[in-house]
Amino acid sequence: MNIKTVIPSQNHILEVVFEDGRAGRFDVTPYLNDEVFAPLKTPEHFQQIRNGGYFVEWASGADLSADTIEAGLVSYS
Repeated sequence: MNIKTVIPSQNHILEVVFEDGRAGRFDVTPYLNDEVFAPLKTPEHFQQIRNGGYFVEWASGADLSADTIEAGLVSYS
């Protein structure tokens, strides 16, 4: 499964669309207490995301796999 698009939104939410058309929101908030994700508490850092297809990563070195995002995805109603 590949991530087609990922857009960082407010309140540490990622707007995600997978290549198969599934779309929804993923909340990064539960990860922010981990040391590697702590810089993402700052909106400027959170916006510095890169889509790697099978993962997303930030300039700080934090990353999430497509599987993790899929498991926590809240589909649009």
